[in-house]
Amino acid sequence: MGLPGHRRTSSHKRRRASHFALAKSVSSECPKCKSPVLPHRACKNCGFYRGRTVVDMTRAAARLVKRMTAKKPVKPQEHDHKHETKDEEKA
Repeated sequence: MGLPGHRRTSSHKRRRASHFALAKSVSSECPKCKSPVLPHRACKNCGFYRGRTVVDMTRAAARLVKRMTAKKPVKPQEHDHKHETKDEEKA
């Protein structure tokens, strides 16, 4: 069975934790619709990237509407009546 190693000092803990910081996300502005966009990605609002429309947003919007209005499968409901057990029949 392993034994505990040496005590981890507070400075060592802080040095190790210095890499846990979150990086700040960088975004630029879409030249067409002026909404924030991550670099090297098509705009989620208008589908524009590098001077041309690469995503047909009318088709994507129609797909989203179809997906949102699709009927979800209904789970069978559990019955709320009690079954008589053998103990209750004897009583």
